[in-house]
Amino acid sequence: MDSPPKRPKVKLYTIISLSLSLLIIAIVLYFTISPETIQKLTQVHIHYEFFLIAILLNIASWGLWGWRLRVLSHALDPTVHISLWEGTKIVIANLFLANITPALAGGEPLRIYLLKKDGMTVGGATAAVLGERLIDALCILVLIPFAFFVFKDRLGNPTLAAGLTLGVILFVLFVILFLYALKNPEKIKRLLISISGRFSRLRKQQKDATESTKLVSFISREVDSFHASMLFFIGEGKKAFFIVSLLTVAFWAVGFMIPSMLLMGLGLPPYFILSYAAQLLLLVIIMMPTTPGSSGIAEISVSGLYSVIIGASYGYLLGVFVLLFRLITYHMNLIAGAIFQHRIFKSLTMFGFDTLSKDS
Repeated sequence: MDSPPKRPKVKLYTIISLSLSLLIIAIVLYFTISPETIQKLTQVHIHYEFFLIAILLNIASWGLWGWRLRVLSHALDPTVHISLWEGTKIVIANLFLANITPALAGGEPLRIYLLKKDGMTVGGATAAVLGERLIDALCILVLIPFAFFVFKDRLGNPTLAAGLTLGVILFVLFVILFLYALKNPEKIKRLLISISGRFSRLRKQQKDATESTKLVSFISREVDSFHASMLFFIGEGKKAFFIVSLLTVAFWAVGFMIPSMLLMGLGLPPYFILSYAAQLLLLVIIMMPTTPGSSGIAEISVSGLYSVIIGASYGYLLGVFVLLFRLITYHMNLIAGAIFQHRIFKSLTMFGFDTLSKDS
């Protein structure tokens, strides 16, 4: 495998993402902990076993995601045999880039790249990865009304309410654009070829006729492959689509249980229904392209949502809860992703977003 060029931006995004996360957590702790609350914290009976369960639930979510990717890949190309462990390794490796890029979008190119290395076409791998995103989006869109219903009398913060509304609108637009791309592959080909040409001019790269023909042929072939793969799920791949949908529900259900375990670990009720609704609303927020890995935004949103759930009487536990929640769902994922990506590429900066097209 040829070594892709290094990407210094990866280091910058990592620093920004971690700095924002730690800064906001420190601010939340500063405003929720005082000499009086420290006395209260010493009296809290900590149930450490629930913290361990939360960690195991996060690891289990990796396995469910890898299983989902395995089912999608095998359905699209039965000749490609990706084991559950291989699918899980791909998922864990993608966590690093996903957690340092806006809208968690950095993981998609890496998953596509690794699926291609395992024998899939770029179009088929793209269909598998975007199929994951589509099923996630549909699942969340179906459940968002439930979350708003649960929180309808609790969203007193106009900024939070506006952010959630914007997130829902972006989700709907994503689904509409995806369906449009599925229905009009020829227009998508022309758009991608046009974008590629513009990038080439911006980079002052003069392509000869042969290179241009190869590029057009590559885009045309892979768009057709992607289009055929997605139509497969609508037709004869309905069984696989159904299985993946069930795995998606299980994946999110397991992940959404983590905050309840942390609350129980701090001696609070689990608030299962409220917590699940809060996690849905949080997903809508962090999927928006804002900061790298939605750092800062996620911490502020968790603080706002769970301050409503926990209540003022237990406000002194809010900062500790936010710290534990982000340690498990963000920092743990970032570290695990960095370890697995480093094992694959021998460096954290060796995968660039144009690596896929260069390798092809």
